[in-house]
Amino acid sequence: MKLSIGAEAPNFKLPDVNKEFVSLSDFKGRTVILFFFPMAWTGVCTKEMCTVEEDYKQYQSLGAEVIGISVDSIFALKRFAEDNKLTQLKLLSDFNKEAINSYGVVHHDFAFGYKDVAQRATFVIDAEGKIAFIDNTPTLGDMPDMASIKAAVQKLK
Repeated sequence: MKLSIGAEAPNFKLPDVNKEFVSLSDFKGRTVILFFFPMAWTGVCTKEMCTVEEDYKQYQSLGAEVIGISVDSIFALKRFAEDNKLTQLKLLSDFNKEAINSYGVVHHDFAFGYKDVAQRATFVIDAEGKIAFIDNTPTLGDMPDMASIKAAVQKLK
């Protein structure tokens, strides 16, 4: 399913690296940024999540909750967070691929024969739970447009 701006953001319930479940509905009334990324430790994914971590306080000052989602296991994501000093950013495991399917961001043929991982896509969700911005990168090596993401969040402030 392809989502569009103004659509209701699909809810999800996914485990974080501390084995606690997090739902989008937990953040009702707040702006949320969802950063879907294909796989931990790959070059662009590592750069992306480290950039998000570096900018975390800026997102927070704009009133946004920041969440990274991949199909990696909670154990892999915990180690990924430790290795890259990702201490503020919430990382959620979509191991069963429910969120990537409901958001329509499934990369069916990733690399190395891996199938059905997250596309690199970012969704800004407003306080009412509506999608306010979407950035879906066209190729594997592309980074999200962080300036546009921040501008979209700023508009919601």
